[in-house]
Amino acid sequence: MPELPEVETIRRQLCREVVNQTVLRAGSHQSQKFLPARKTKGRRFIGLGRRGKYLIGEFDNETELIIHLGMTGQLLVGKEDASKKLDPYCRAWWSLANGKTVVFRDVRRFGRLAVVNKGEYSNIPTLRDMGPEPFSGDLTGDDIWLRTKGRRSRIKTQLLSQRLIAGVGNIYADEALFLARINPALRSISRPQAERLLDSVRTVFSEAIERGGTTLRDYRNLEGEGSNQHHLKCYGRSGESCVVCGSILRLRVIDARSTTWCPQCQAR
Repeated sequence: MPELPEVETIRRQLCREVVNQTVLRAGSHQSQKFLPARKTKGRRFIGLGRRGKYLIGEFDNETELIIHLGMTGQLLVGKEDASKKLDPYCRAWWSLANGKTVVFRDVRRFGRLAVVNKGEYSNIPTLRDMGPEPFSGDLTGDDIWLRTKGRRSRIKTQLLSQRLIAGVGNIYADEALFLARINPALRSISRPQAERLLDSVRTVFSEAIERGGTTLRDYRNLEGEGSNQHHLKCYGRSGESCVVCGSILRLRVIDARSTTWCPQCQAR
């Protein structure tokens, strides 16, 4: 599933194509998850934001187009309508005044769309209840420590919940916990560990954004594959040597999610 760095990469690239453009035509697959695309005809994009793993298109009539890419969703830009007609996995499309067409391609159909009044997320609980953005200037290590204090779930699970820090998925949870030297199975962390964790999330996110995201299977940004997959230090490397201490990285399942960690660097 695309995580914050992948969605942010797409947002930055897509901004150049859609902002200040009017939707001349729009269509979608018959699934209820994609029908909201049709409500955007005649609207002009005035901005394109992001919240966690959600893209938020801002329109000139105080409404927003909410896009979640799911597991395999991709946003592609082509000329006119040719791209959507040739792709059997096209789930929604928007033809713009600049002659470009934006296509939402989704092989497994886990993605979804919504059109809401600006800031009205009551019917999208994961967006409504989302935790702070990792790059927020107001977010501190103390905030992270207080949010984890007294929680019974494991720190890896708390990261994946989206309520601790927005936008973290399995890849970057493993990477951040490794960089912070925190065992993913811990149920509570200290203030210094919370400081390291926030710094580590920010570091792995920043580096991944600079590299265009992590492409393991389906993820593509508007310019092709990202390159962060060539720089992963922990995720997907179980059975290989730790880049820090040389120990063999281990794999375990934590709350139904595969987790890679170093038994030496991330000892309890």
